[in-house]
Amino acid sequence: MQQDKFYYDNSIVRAFGYATVVFGIVGMLAGLWAAIQIYYPEIGLGLAATTFGRMRPVHTNAIIFAFVGNASFAGIYYSLQRLCKARLYSDRLSWIHFWGWQAIIAAAAITLLWGKTTGKEYAELEWPIDIAITVVWVIFGINMFGTILKRRERHLYVAIWFYIATWLTVAMLHIVNSFEIPVSLFKSYSWYAGVQDALVQWWYGHNAVAFFLTTPVLGLMYYFLPKAANRPVYSYRLSIIHFWALIFIYIWAGPHHLLYTALPDWAQSLGVVFSVMLIAPSWGGMLNGLFTLRGAWDKVREDPVLKFMVVAITCYGMATFEGPMLSLKNVNAISHFTDWTIAHVHIGGLGWNGFMAFAILYYLVPKMWDTTLYSRKMATNHFWLGTIGIIIYAVPMYWAGFEQSIMWKTFTPEGQLKFQFLETVTSIKPLYVLRSIGGALYLTGAVIMTYNLYKTIRKGSFIANEAAEAAPLPVLQEHKGEYWHRVIERKPVTLLVLSLIVVAAGGMIEMIPTFLVKSNIPTIASVKPYTPLELQGRDIYVREGCYTCHSQMVRPFRDEVARYGEYSKAGEFVYDHPFQWGSKRTGPDLAREGGKYPDSWHYNHMYDPRSMSPGSIMPPYPWLLDNIIDTASTAAKIRAMQRLGVPYPEDYDQQANKDLDLQAKGIALNLRGDKIKTNPHAEIVALIAYLQRIGKDIKTEVPKTAQK
Repeated sequence: MQQDKFYYDNSIVRAFGYATVVFGIVGMLAGLWAAIQIYYPEIGLGLAATTFGRMRPVHTNAIIFAFVGNASFAGIYYSLQRLCKARLYSDRLSWIHFWGWQAIIAAAAITLLWGKTTGKEYAELEWPIDIAITVVWVIFGINMFGTILKRRERHLYVAIWFYIATWLTVAMLHIVNSFEIPVSLFKSYSWYAGVQDALVQWWYGHNAVAFFLTTPVLGLMYYFLPKAANRPVYSYRLSIIHFWALIFIYIWAGPHHLLYTALPDWAQSLGVVFSVMLIAPSWGGMLNGLFTLRGAWDKVREDPVLKFMVVAITCYGMATFEGPMLSLKNVNAISHFTDWTIAHVHIGGLGWNGFMAFAILYYLVPKMWDTTLYSRKMATNHFWLGTIGIIIYAVPMYWAGFEQSIMWKTFTPEGQLKFQFLETVTSIKPLYVLRSIGGALYLTGAVIMTYNLYKTIRKGSFIANEAAEAAPLPVLQEHKGEYWHRVIERKPVTLLVLSLIVVAAGGMIEMIPTFLVKSNIPTIASVKPYTPLELQGRDIYVREGCYTCHSQMVRPFRDEVARYGEYSKAGEFVYDHPFQWGSKRTGPDLAREGGKYPDSWHYNHMYDPRSMSPGSIMPPYPWLLDNIIDTASTAAKIRAMQRLGVPYPEDYDQQANKDLDLQAKGIALNLRGDKIKTNPHAEIVALIAYLQRIGKDIKTEVPKTAQK
C-alpha cells in the first residue's frame, strides 16, 4: 500500500514547552513568596499588589493554568499527531491557541495583582478574560478534533479518550461556573448566590482539579510512560474501566468540599458516596501505570524520565486515596479549614502534576532537538531535590493541620475553649518556615532543570517539521463479535457524545434540585440586602482576597459555636454574590463578626494588625485609609444586584449614594469619638461597614470569648 508522506509540527510543541518552563518558575516563585508571607508578612513590602490575598490566586492560577496547562498542551500536541499519524489540523489555529493562552495568562496576572477578581477560588478571573478563555478553548477543541478526524490511524488510543473528556468537561465547567452579571469592564457579580453559588463553585473547583489537572495528565501518562519504558500499557481493559468510571464518578464529588456547611445534607451525602467510590478507578489507573513498568525497573534506575514518572504516579495514588478519606465526615471534621488540606493538594500538585511535567520536558527536548540530555546527573539531582522538597513541604503541613484542629477543639475541664485562635496560629509558625524550605528546594530543582534543558537545546539541532509516513485511513469495516469498546474507539463523535452524557449527569442531579426546590434554601425574614456602603465594603473585602485566609461559615460543632457564635443557616446567604465561605482558616472565621468589636478596633486592625493582636501574621492594609470609595460605581452595582433578584426598591440606584453617604458619616463620627479622624468616603469606612454587618441579620448570642 502506498504510504502518505507528511510532517509533524514540533514548533508549536516547542513554544508550549518554553512557556511551561517560564511560567513554572514564575508560579513557583509566587508560591514561595506567599508561603514566606504566612510567617513573615513584611515580605509584602507594604504594597497592595503583593499581599497574600492577591499573591495566592496569582500562584494558584499560574501553576494550574500556566504551568500545568502549557505542559498539557505541549504533551497533547506532540502525542496527538503521532497517535493519529497526522499533522495538526491547522498551524494557524495552533498558534492562535498558543498566543491566546499566553495573553490570558498575562491578563490574569495583571488583573489579579490589581485586585480585579470575582472572589471564587480557581475561577477568580473577571468576565472579559472568561470570554477569552472560552474562545481559546473552542479553538483548541477545533484543532484537536480536526486532527482526530483527519487521522490515518483508525482506532483512538486511550490517551485520546482522556484528551476528549478533558476538552468537553472543562468547557462545561467553565461556562456554567462563569455565569455572571457585568458591572463594569473589570467587575461582575456571580449569577448564583449563597448555597447555590457554593455548590456550583465547588462542582467547578473540584472538577477543575479532576479534568484540568488529572484527566489530561493521565492521557499523557498513557502515552509517554509506555514510550519512555518501551513497553505496552499493562492492561487495555483496565484502561477502559479507568476512563469511564473516572469521568462518571468524579463529577459527583464536589460537595465533599462543603461538608457540615449550610448545603443540604442530601447533596453532602452524595458527595461523600461518590468520593469514596473514586478510589477504585483512580487506583486502577495508578496500578495500570506502575504495572506497565514490570520488568523495566533497571531502566527506571537509570532513566530520569521514568524516575519522575514513578514518583508522579505514586503521588497520584496517594492523593486519590487521601481525597476520598478526607471526604468522610468524621475525617473532614478534623481536616477542613486546616493545613492538612494544603498538604493534600500539594502532594497532587507538586508530585503528580509537577513531576509529570518535568518528565515530559525531559522526554521531549532531546527528541525534538535530535540529541541526548545534556546531563543525567543534573536531572537526577533535580529528581532528589524535588522529592525531598515535597516531603519537607508536606510533612510540616500535615503536622500543622493536626495541631490546628486539636487546638481549635480543645476545652478546659471547666468547659471553656482552651486556646485563643491566635495561639493556634503562632504555635505552627515554625512549620510554615519548614514548608517554605521545602518549596525552595523544589524550585531549586526546577531551576536546575531549566539550565539542563538549555544546555541540551544548545548542543542539538531543532527539528521543526519532523518527517513521517503512514498508510491512508482504511475503509471502515464492522467485524461481528468485535469487542464493544473497539466500535466506540473508531468513532470520535460518538465518544464525545457518550462522554458528555456521562459527565453531565452528576452535575445536573446535584444542582437542579438545589435551584428549584425551595425547601433546600429556607428563607429568613430578617435577612436583608446589603446597604450601598456595605456592598462597596464587601467588594473591597473580595478585592483584597480576604476569603483566602478567612471563612464565613460556622459549622455545627461545639468548639465553633463556642468560639464564633450560632452555626450558619442556608437562608443567611441569599444575597451573597459570590458566596464567601472560604476553604482555609489562616485567620478566624468571620461569619459572626458584626458587632464583636468597635469601629475603631477594625480601623486600627487594618492599619496595623499587630497593634490590636500581638503576634498576628496578617499584613497591614494602610492604603484603605487613603483610597476613596468609587461612588460612581454604586448605581451600576445596585442595578446589577436588582437583575440578580436582590429586592432593592425600584429606582433605588438613584438614591443609593445618599444612603451610602449617611451611613459613612455615621461610622466616621464613631471613629472620631475614639480620636480617629478619617474621610467618610475612605475605603476603610466601607470595609468597616461590611465587617460590622456580617452575621447580624439573625439573632445570635455572641460568645464572650471572642477570638483575637
